[in-house]
Amino acid sequence: MSTFVLIHGAWHGGWCWRDVAALLRAQGHSVFAPSLPGMGEHAHLISRQITLDTHVDAVAALFEIEDLSDVVLVGHSYGGLIITGVADRLQARASERGTPHPVRHLVYLDALVPQDGDGWDSFRTPEQQIARHASAQAAGGIWLPNPDAAVFGLPDAMQRAWVTRNLRPHPYGTYLSRLALPHIATLKLPRTYVDCVTPSYSDFNGLKPRLRADPAW
Repeated sequence: MSTFVLIHGAWHGGWCWRDVAALLRAQGHSVFAPSLPGMGEHAHLISRQITLDTHVDAVAALFEIEDLSDVVLVGHSYGGLIITGVADRLQARASERGTPHPVRHLVYLDALVPQDGDGWDSFRTPEQQIARHASAQAAGGIWLPNPDAAVFGLPDAMQRAWVTRNLRPHPYGTYLSRLALPHIATLKLPRTYVDCVTPSYSDFNGLKPRLRADPAW
């Protein structure tokens, strides 16, 4: 049996993994699906101070507190930034302690795959960046307003209604920050990319074609 840590995307929370987590647990797997700071059931704590590092630190702390090892770490969409940051952070920790890396496999579910110095906006066109900054400023500069759930391509009306009820604004500070990934070049974990092609949400500014051409994926 495996241990899965499932990291949600923008505007979501751990709630979005409800059905996936139930299926995995029914097969005997252990599943953790935390809501990131300022998101999901923590939306009332949203603030300007929440950055990419805030979210990376929270998931890295989950590994420490739960003493997790041999983990399949999954990130959806925006969550790809976070799982990459966590894998990099845990690489440093494992090297210091002389222990194996606690992640066995990285899975990117239609997700962003950053390099050192990248941010969320690295995967958007200049026009998309301008629009996103404008939407945040119109909301007071604290958060990015949540979109209509239809953009996520959910075909089932009940699922769309459920997602619509639970979406929350996303901390704007995560869009303004960058990831420092000093260990990414030496990170040798197996990686899988799951591309949701029907409907295709985005190629993330050319990311997906680059990965398809890379034999390491």
